[in-house]
Amino acid sequence: MVQHRVGYAPGVYDLFHVGHLNILRHARSQCDYLVAGVVSDEMAALAKGHTPVIPLRERLEIVRSVRFVDAAFVETVPDKVETWQQVRFDVIFKGDDWRGTEKGLKLERDFAEVGVEVVYFPYTVHTSSTHLRRALDVLVSGPGALSAP
Repeated sequence: MVQHRVGYAPGVYDLFHVGHLNILRHARSQCDYLVAGVVSDEMAALAKGHTPVIPLRERLEIVRSVRFVDAAFVETVPDKVETWQQVRFDVIFKGDDWRGTEKGLKLERDFAEVGVEVVYFPYTVHTSSTHLRRALDVLVSGPGALSAP
């Protein structure tokens, strides 16, 4: 029986942009089957400090429609190993902004215990949901929103 390499690419995928597309494209090139984990609104608020602009249902629909994605999964717990117990992937893909950080090192340790490879991809610096969110804030609130925390 042929063994398939299952990849997992978690993300909020809010304000979907080319950086998201790049992660999914690169991830799919390194596995036979790609599952995209779309972080729930509640989990995104815990991780990022704010809820996504685009509701979960719509983010899930967008990600499912990307041709590189074979399946999409709603991620509802902060523990990636707990997610792995549900999805059973062989490799997890993260942006290289995680590499060498406390959370990235923890991810590597946790997944080493269950035989899952952690692969980092270059973070798309010029485009991010954070930048897009700030631009939207300026459009809605005026130029003073740029200096707001």
